[in-house]
Amino acid sequence: MPVAHNQRGPCIELERSLPSKVAAISPFVDRLMLLFRNCGCVPERESGVEIALREALANPIIHGNHENPRKLVHVRCRCEFDEISIAVKDEGRGFDVTKIADPTAPQNVGCVHGRGIYLMRVLMDEVRFEEGGVVVQMRKSTGQTAANDAQKNSLE
Repeated sequence: MPVAHNQRGPCIELERSLPSKVAAISPFVDRLMLLFRNCGCVPERESGVEIALREALANPIIHGNHENPRKLVHVRCRCEFDEISIAVKDEGRGFDVTKIADPTAPQNVGCVHGRGIYLMRVLMDEVRFEEGGVVVQMRKSTGQTAANDAQKNSLE
């Protein structure tokens, strides 16, 4: 796994492909979050990135690739001192994100679709769907810069 250093600390980049099996999600996410936490990319108690990542993997495995064992889900992550970005791509046909109903609307409370996308949008700073819905790009500021600046200012 490539690790580069900049003025603020290490930068981790990785690319992995997962089989289109729901059972592959938890082991992958558990290892990746441990790496992110150990490298200081994600604060210890931060669970939003983990939840968004689980949703970003479940959707392409279940809905994009239809759990087809011959198809893969491709993940690209970049973790910097104050930001994490994740891209997930499936081998499916994509979808029109504008046709996903708002799960918080009263008429959709019983609907089982759209909650994962809703969670990703709430938990991450930016979520974009590209290539006709085949790719989801997510970004989250970890707040490390602001926290470190505040700590530094309190010491002065």
